[in-house]
Amino acid sequence: MKKAFLIVFFILLADQVFKIWLKTTFYLGESHPVIGHWFYLHFTENEGMAFGMKLGGQWGKLALSIFRIFAIIGIFWWLRTVTKKAAGSLMIVSISLILAGAIGNLIDSAFYGLIFNESSYMQLATLFPKGGGYAAFLHGKVVDMLYFPIIEGHFPGWIPFYGGEDFIFFRPVFNIADSAITTGVLMLIVFQRKIFPTTK
Repeated sequence: MKKAFLIVFFILLADQVFKIWLKTTFYLGESHPVIGHWFYLHFTENEGMAFGMKLGGQWGKLALSIFRIFAIIGIFWWLRTVTKKAAGSLMIVSISLILAGAIGNLIDSAFYGLIFNESSYMQLATLFPKGGGYAAFLHGKVVDMLYFPIIEGHFPGWIPFYGGEDFIFFRPVFNIADSAITTGVLMLIVFQRKIFPTTK
């Protein structure tokens, strides 16, 4: 369990320090190149789902936050069970990554609305503002900043609906928590034969 705790702790620390720094030093929509034209720090916020996906309205936001809480409880129970059974390192690392990512984004949606004022294109967010936060408990926005427009171009004119429009891969803006979840899930898929050995 110690290994799992350390993974979750350090991912959460990196995720939250990075988000708080970015939110208090970047204007909404501000973007800075890190490596050429294919990796940017681009500050944006979303209503809660990974890679900028949305679940509409305030009730949708609340439902998503509540779902996250139950998902975290389930993942924690799963992690606790496999560590007690002395599961392999791959499984423990994978589940720990997913748990850390889920907690990281829940922190944003649960508390950022309470402890920050609104970010905008003209205003930097302030931590613990005098006038209070911008949203109620479980209604905060998730901070995203990692943007990799690796390939840019145009769809050929003969493609229905999208012909002639701009094409960017990879378009979504995400964060460290999203990366942890994705990495954990991919590990479970790629190494499933090692993680979930079948008995004959």
